[in-house]
Amino acid sequence: MIRLQNLERFYQMGEETIRALDNVSLSIETNEYTAIMGPSGSGKSTLMNVIGCLDSPTDGQYWLNGQLVSAMNDHQLARARNKEIGFVFQTFNLLSRMTALSNVEVPLIYAGLRRKDRHERAAHALETVGLADRMRHRPSEMSGGQRQRVAIARALVTNPSILLADEPTGNLDSNTGDEIMSLFDELQAAGNTLIVVTHEEYIAKHANRTIRLSDGKVVSDSAAEEHK
Repeated sequence: MIRLQNLERFYQMGEETIRALDNVSLSIETNEYTAIMGPSGSGKSTLMNVIGCLDSPTDGQYWLNGQLVSAMNDHQLARARNKEIGFVFQTFNLLSRMTALSNVEVPLIYAGLRRKDRHERAAHALETVGLADRMRHRPSEMSGGQRQRVAIARALVTNPSILLADEPTGNLDSNTGDEIMSLFDELQAAGNTLIVVTHEEYIAKHANRTIRLSDGKVVSDSAAEEHK
């Protein structure tokens, strides 16, 4: 599903060149559950942005479902984001004045679906994450865990190839965080491909593969090591 080959991402800071990603090569298969870990400045956020089509590499190739993403223009990247990637953020990023149902519908508006079809698919996504009884509630009327479930439903509603989560339990207490990670386990068991960016070891333990970065390089890949 995902193939990165000799991927590099450099930033120019004055006269200094920052090597955020340095010759990264890896593959992620369909239905894999992968954690990306590393300390601050390791490159994990940059890698997430590249995989999520939010940023483009300086050099190297990124293939997603047979498409050469690294050669796409901005319009093509936007289409790939909407069709292929479902994002879950630490801060939920919900629209406060809209109901849970309306929040989940937003990606479908960009996809050009009719209102009836949007309603049906958004309602089904909310049912999938256990919020059938909260569809008409606004974010202020829900707990942190419920808001994150709405964000997950929004990520799932386009039937993306990848569910990409950035520190998904960072704003939640430990019990609620455990509930969200259990939901991720269920989604992976149902056939979804998950990539979770985290600095928490207990979060990474839910994944069946952990990729660790340091100074923009892959320093360990637990699944790859197990198959040596």
